[in-house]
Amino acid sequence: MTLVQLEYIIALDNHRHFAVAAEKCFVTQPTLSMQIQKLEDILGVILFDRSKHPIEPTEIGVQIIEQARIIIAESKKIDEIIDDEKHEIRGDVKIGVIPTLAPYLIPLFISPFIEKYPKINLQVSEHMTDGMLDLLKKDQLDIGLMVTPLNVDSMQEIPLFYEEFLAYISHRHPLYEHKAVASSELKNEGLWILDEGHCFRSQTLNICNAKKADRYNNRVLYESGSLESLKRLVDRRGGYTLLPELFTLDLNKDERSKLRKFLDPIPTREVGLVVKKSYVKKKLLEALHKEILANLPPIMVSRKNTNVIKI
Repeated sequence: MTLVQLEYIIALDNHRHFAVAAEKCFVTQPTLSMQIQKLEDILGVILFDRSKHPIEPTEIGVQIIEQARIIIAESKKIDEIIDDEKHEIRGDVKIGVIPTLAPYLIPLFISPFIEKYPKINLQVSEHMTDGMLDLLKKDQLDIGLMVTPLNVDSMQEIPLFYEEFLAYISHRHPLYEHKAVASSELKNEGLWILDEGHCFRSQTLNICNAKKADRYNNRVLYESGSLESLKRLVDRRGGYTLLPELFTLDLNKDERSKLRKFLDPIPTREVGLVVKKSYVKKKLLEALHKEILANLPPIMVSRKNTNVIKI
């Protein structure tokens, strides 16, 4: 049994297709197939059910692949420990970000970070929270930027900042005349919301005390995948939506006139870095944490945990 063979079965489990797994491992499909077959012969068990499409691990295969992930992760720690001892911040780093953060947070720190650490190669991708946690568990992502707390036993959470929610209200809506709004004033009618899977959706529902069946706007039930779409719906069709603070930084004067802060207690979400508890690159994590905070508006860095809305 070799580490390479273990890497191959992990790749096949991740991608559930021999050709794709071989491509990701930079080998030919026959090479990958042959090595997995050799491993099955050595172990005396079948790891994958090849009759399924896409291919699936067998019951014993699931257990062995899980152990293989642990072995490969532990083997990589040697180089990471050495880099950490030498205070070297280098290597490939895969970062996942939730969609309601990525377009507004990543541009703030990405350039300063890669300029300061030229030996780092960043790969950034957007994922919903549940999908990101799964990728972190499978070591397909190194670090997650998402809304916390999550309270997942296998994960370490490092809070970064606290981001307020703001109401974005059409000039035709009764609340437009208010200088600030209270959560109790928000009604289901007129609310535009993100679709299923977004943690921002569930937080919005909590703040507005809304239920899915009630969210109709002039006979339209529209659940969007982007905050920008929600903002435009308010502009064109009326009603209101909730926006995270970072999203509002680039709004123009007319758009900012539709923003309303909340009265105390102001609904807030906690944003943090999430890694597996076994993650070794502490220096890199500290550097990323520091660089993100250095490029945020000072008010967000200084804000304390006051009224965090649950996911």
